[in-house]
Parts: sequence; C-alpha cells; structure tokens
Amino acid sequence: MAAASGTPSASAAGTPNTARMYDYYLGGKDNYAADREAAEQVLANAPEIRRVAMENRAFLGRVVGFLAGEAGIQQFIDIGTGLPTRGNVPEIALAAAPGAQVVCVDHDPVVCAHARALLPGTGNVEVVEAAMEDPGAILGNPAVTGLIDFSRPAAVLFFSVLHFADDASRIVRAFREAMAPGSYLALSHGVAEQVPGGSGPASQVRQIYGRSDSPRGAFRTRAEVLALFDGFELVTPGLVPVADWRPSRATSAAGRTWLLGGVGRKPDRP
Repeated sequence: MAAASGTPSASAAGTPNTARMYDYYLGGKDNYAADREAAEQVLANAPEIRRVAMENRAFLGRVVGFLAGEAGIQQFIDIGTGLPTRGNVPEIALAAAPGAQVVCVDHDPVVCAHARALLPGTGNVEVVEAAMEDPGAILGNPAVTGLIDFSRPAAVLFFSVLHFADDASRIVRAFREAMAPGSYLALSHGVAEQVPGGSGPASQVRQIYGRSDSPRGAFRTRAEVLALFDGFELVTPGLVPVADWRPSRATSAAGRTWLLGGVGRKPDRP
C-alpha cells in the first residue's frame, strides 16, 4: 500500500502501473523506472502508442466538453481515472459547468493519493479507491452517493480502461441499470481490427501489459465494443476511431489509431 504521502512501497514501485505508463506516454513526470521501462518496451513494438495516448486524451477533452456543455450534464463518474495530468475530467467539466460534481475512481492507492493532492479541493470532486470489476462497491460507496444523485442524469466514463477487464459487459450493465434516463456512457477501447500490422504488435503489447498491475482483459472486436452500448443511443458520429470523434480539424486515414470511442445516451422513459 502507498504511504499517506503517495510514495509507493518498493514492491509497488517495481511493478509497472498502467496509469503511470500512460502518464509517461503523455510526457508526464509521475512515473517510476519500472513504468518507463515497460512503456519503452511497448513503444519499441508499437511506436504509435504515444500518438494514440495523446489522441485518447484529446478525445476525453472533447467528450467531457460536449457532455458538460451541449448535453448539460452536471454529474460525472470517471472510472479508471488515472493520474490527473493536464486536461483531466474535473478540470474540463468544471470549466464548462462550474457547478458540476465529479467522482474519480481508480484501483491504485498511489494514483488516488496523487489525485487527492492535485485535484481541486472545492467539494465538487471526490476521489474513490475502488476496482471497476466491483461496480456495486463503487455505486454504493458513500463518497459516490454523497456527490452523485442517480435519480438525475449523469455521465459514466471509461476512457481506455475496459480492455483491462475480463467481463466489460457486466461492468457497463451494472452502471447502466443505476443510471437515470438522459444519462450518458462514454468510452474508448482497444480494438483488435484497428491495430496496425496485424496481430504481431498487439500480441507483444498484451504480453508487456500482462506484467503490469492490470494484467487481465484483451482487445475486443468492433462488434464487441459496440455491444457495450446496448441500451444506449449512440451520439453522432457513433463508434469511431477516437481521433475522428468530433475532431476540431480534419483527420487523416493514415496511421489509424488502436482505439475506438463513442458516446451513448440512455433513452428517456416512454
């Protein structure tokens, strides 16, 4: 376990952490030697991963901006929130909707310690240490229920985390059942067919991540990711490469991303 300061134990620092590897791809400083070594192994097999991480971060920004702005959502649950690097969910949501309430959830105690230290202490943001594989524990957590009113529309966010879950459909279904009509699901997910170079790089990347603290899960097919939106109505442009979801400028078809992303709305009651 991490100390109160957020300093990891020797064993934790020696195990690659997916959030800290992502921080390294984005050029952050909140990572350790084991994270950097694993990330460099990933980049040696798939050098485009750094670009993919940046595209995913930009996708997060556009999605949260849409939800807090055009969609009028005031409540957010960010599952697998990771380290609060620049352009994080609370920052974007509160800029667009100053009264927004945001719960950030992560399974890693070090990530949570960093988040509590760096995120604004305004009363609008809570950080909860919990695993996405136990949605009931998240939904029933007093910090969550104290900030999120599930009788009103909310947005549940899974940015680049569900491919670390064995049973993503069960996790999403639990949240869908708790969400009020008019709520939104947003996610990005690694997709096998999108991986440049076929199965070779993807296989190597999976092996490297298999040595991290989130070794489970796998890339899914586009059809399997689309099925996660069952019970939701996809917002235009649907399930697309993350760089192509309402981009600020035209994107090129060359070097397509490993990630698909989309936003779905839970329909109003008939």
